[in-house]
Amino acid sequence: MSAVTVAVLVIVFVGAFPRFADYSQAWASIQRMPIAYLVALLGAAVVNLAAGAWQLQAVLPGLRYGPAFVVDQTSFALSNVVPAGGAISLGVEYDMLESYRCDRGAAASAAAMSSGFSVLATLVMPVVGVLSLLVSGEVRWHYVLIAIVGVLGVGIAVSAFVVILRSEDGARRVGHLAERLLNATARPLRHRRTANLTGKVVDFRSGVVEVMKTRWARVVAATLLPQLTSWSILFLALAGLEKGAHDNFGVSWQESLAAFSFAVIVTFIPVTVGGLGTVDAALTGLLTAFGATWGQALAVTLVWRAGTFVPQVLTGALMFLWWRVTAGRRRRIAAERTGDKPPR
Repeated sequence: MSAVTVAVLVIVFVGAFPRFADYSQAWASIQRMPIAYLVALLGAAVVNLAAGAWQLQAVLPGLRYGPAFVVDQTSFALSNVVPAGGAISLGVEYDMLESYRCDRGAAASAAAMSSGFSVLATLVMPVVGVLSLLVSGEVRWHYVLIAIVGVLGVGIAVSAFVVILRSEDGARRVGHLAERLLNATARPLRHRRTANLTGKVVDFRSGVVEVMKTRWARVVAATLLPQLTSWSILFLALAGLEKGAHDNFGVSWQESLAAFSFAVIVTFIPVTVGGLGTVDAALTGLLTAFGATWGQALAVTLVWRAGTFVPQVLTGALMFLWWRVTAGRRRRIAAERTGDKPPR
């Protein structure tokens, strides 16, 4: 974990939150949650763990669920704990898929596609959140403004996606433009390191064309599902804490969806690994803006973080160790069959 991430966590959880909320009160409200809601939260956390592998299966036909789960959880842990984990996780994901005897080209395309579609899903979520508010009748000018901005953002992303799919030259142009924008805006935070996105965009296109022709519905559903399962943990935390406190926090399910959708966008700001601290601060602030007190919002955020981040990181670490052991065994068996010496 980088020094910047640690510093932000200290500022948010030690410096900022205690000024507005009491951790002891938040913990006391968590302890009063009914058993039924704790069981429901556990079930939602399990589903959230399971959902990520389905996206990888959707973009890589023929991949069994077990290997997909191992790869997905390891990738999550690396992306959200290790500095520059996004780039590292792509390389590890490719190596893991290759160890499961996936075609090299298909493995590289699948790794790029799962990452790219996850970004698109994060961009779509604020639009979903605002639409839920508008459908519920909560029509306010700033909601409409956010919806317009969100639709424009999704429109730009979809337009870029269409250009990428249309031709390889289009993919190179989009990759070069994204590369220039990222390097111009994020270079101070990346210690003047530059990103090379053009090749990744071209690799993304090479695999996505055929997959989207036949499996687009499955890919879309599998990409949005992890976002919704993560929000379900937030919603159950909110409902359970309300039940335990015998109090209405003043946040509807539509508002909780909107708060979650806006908060996850903060992950695009490359300040901390996996948005640790920054997403939590945004989510807590948004919940208070929708009517919860700071103590109530902090309790909900802590339960959500515990139900999403902690299980996946721990599972990811275990899956990585499992893969290291089993991959070595598979390679030795393959070497024995071919008569070659296994790689060291």
